Amino acid sequence: MSESRRTDDGRESGLDRQIAFLEGRRASKEERRAAGDLTGQKARNSAERLLTRSTSGAIYAVVTLACLFCGPVTTTALVIAQAWLCCSEFFRICRMGGRMPNEVIGLAAAVLFPPAALVSGLLACALVIFVMLMACACWYVFTPRASVADVAVTAFGPLYTSLAFSSVVLIRRFDAGLTGALVTLAVMLSIWANDAFAYFVGSALGRHKLAPRISPSKSVEGFFGGIVGSVIVWVVLAVFVVGDMSIAMAVLCGLVVGVAGVIGDLFESRLKRGVGVKDSGNVLPGHGGLLDRSDSMLFGSMAAFFLLLFGGIL
Repeated sequence: MSESRRTDDGRESGLDRQIAFLEGRRASKEERRAAGDLTGQKARNSAERLLTRSTSGAIYAVVTLACLFCGPVTTTALVIAQAWLCCSEFFRICRMGGRMPNEVIGLAAAVLFPPAALVSGLLACALVIFVMLMACACWYVFTPRASVADVAVTAFGPLYTSLAFSSVVLIRRFDAGLTGALVTLAVMLSIWANDAFAYFVGSALGRHKLAPRISPSKSVEGFFGGIVGSVIVWVVLAVFVVGDMSIAMAVLCGLVVGVAGVIGDLFESRLKRGVGVKDSGNVLPGHGGLLDRSDSMLFGSMAAFFLLLFGGIL
């Protein structure tokens, strides 16, 4: 009987030690659990972020493709919405930096540039610029609290976002049919390919920082990889869509548009770093703001428009 008791006591003691060990182990993980630092939590969070990013990216791509192929009018409607959002996010960054832009003037101009580009091209855009500058001048004259810096960001916001974005409309309007849609899509694809190739090449081979103080993740190797991606898309466009475009012209377009896209990306990164924010907004879950998504497109599409115009394609 005493041996049976000792055995039971031993089992209970061992069970107690095991329970105490498990409780101690659990308690040691509470701090990491609260911080979301456990392996399972990290894996789940990564999967959720990937799903969110992929879903919002797919919706963005589908809407963009549908508007492009439906015609110049739907493309203009899409660009109006995007330009308004980008300009609004730009003004948000300016306010965080201590500036007080006149959003009524700036956002009104942002809405007017794309339809002006559709109706009468650059001439109508020049008229919108004139009206916007006159409105800014009147606001500055009759508003004592307004500073020159406030006027400057008010005028620059729609020029940087909406006028640059209107390049997509200017490219799409030259041909209302399938060719126009394909050329516009190729311009956008070249900029997206630039970003994608830069990311993958930079992740695999990146050793030298391109602009460490502005965008530490960008590398020189990724930069050249992105240029290759942009050139490939333009060469495909020349071979299969635009017969009047030579291979040399396609390579030149790929180089210039690729470089312009990188400058646009770094410019927006510098804006955000200046006020200490990671994203310009949260309209696209997993991607940040629309300005984050479109920063390369703004400068890249503008460069593409002038190259196609002076190259006799448009």
